[in-house]
Amino acid sequence: MMKRFFDVGLAVIALIVLLIPIAVVAVLIKLTSTGPVLYWSDRVGRNNQIFRMPKFRTMQIDTPALATHLLNDPAKYLTPIGPFLRKSSLDELPQLWSILCCDMSFVGPRPALFNQDDLISLRSTNQVHSLLPGLTGWAQINGRDEIPIPQKVELDVYYLQHHSFLLDLRILMLTFLKVIKRDGVSH
Repeated sequence: MMKRFFDVGLAVIALIVLLIPIAVVAVLIKLTSTGPVLYWSDRVGRNNQIFRMPKFRTMQIDTPALATHLLNDPAKYLTPIGPFLRKSSLDELPQLWSILCCDMSFVGPRPALFNQDDLISLRSTNQVHSLLPGLTGWAQINGRDEIPIPQKVELDVYYLQHHSFLLDLRILMLTFLKVIKRDGVSH
């Protein structure tokens, strides 16, 4: 209950504080590429339930619905400001909506794409699917996009076994530092 109260309170504060940057990013996306500002991705949530997660669109509208690392040449699909949005993690800001809607938390395992069967299967086998997915998580601060799926799930299992309010605060602080340094982002 405390985690939910914290999530909603922090999401409301973040939306108020970030309203102008969110508006600026939305305008820049509209000015530099065709298509909608937001990309709604089918993601796997708690207990493997599918939910729609918004992100600022960083890829062209004809990009295949695959994890970026599975694309042959991901750079060719990026919008003009896509690389900046990804490196700065500004593309993640619309997920505050998912936190307010109870589909996500600030901290938890990152939600898998609906078609990442290997990740979904490993998480289910290890009971990680019982957690609410997060905007950031233990795996994100320990490698982010750079670690293979089995290692990512090991880190998710660690979080499952040790999660607490203090660990969540530590993860949030370390995430902030990683974002500032632009550490561990592949594309």
